Amino acid sequence: MSNVTVHPTGEVVEVRDGETIMAAFYRTGYAMRIGCKRGGCGFCKIDVHEGGFEYERPVSDEVVTPDEASHGVCLPCRAVPTTDMVVEFRENSLRLVNPLMRYMLSNKEVPAKKPQTATRV
Repeated sequence: MSNVTVHPTGEVVEVRDGETIMAAFYRTGYAMRIGCKRGGCGFCKIDVHEGGFEYERPVSDEVVTPDEASHGVCLPCRAVPTTDMVVEFRENSLRLVNPLMRYMLSNKEVPAKKPQTATRV
């Protein structure tokens, strides 16, 4: 499992082994600007500041040029982290759409409820 940290907000999402960055963000209550969701359009490009990834399937040089790739551009719809990563989403394309899901996932330990006792009136 790898962690992906969003620059500059510091939000952290756990990515399961073999899971794409996009799938992990959707699973944890986020949405992002997307196009085809299969690596053919390049609409979801993000910038990788730290860390490594592999593509689950090949990506065309026309979608992510060799120059972009050398400067840390990747497609989160196809990218599977190989290490912890720090990424930046372009043009505020990431947004939290399910705060409750995010809250529940960030609080893995749920406090036990106190037993209730009945009182007679």
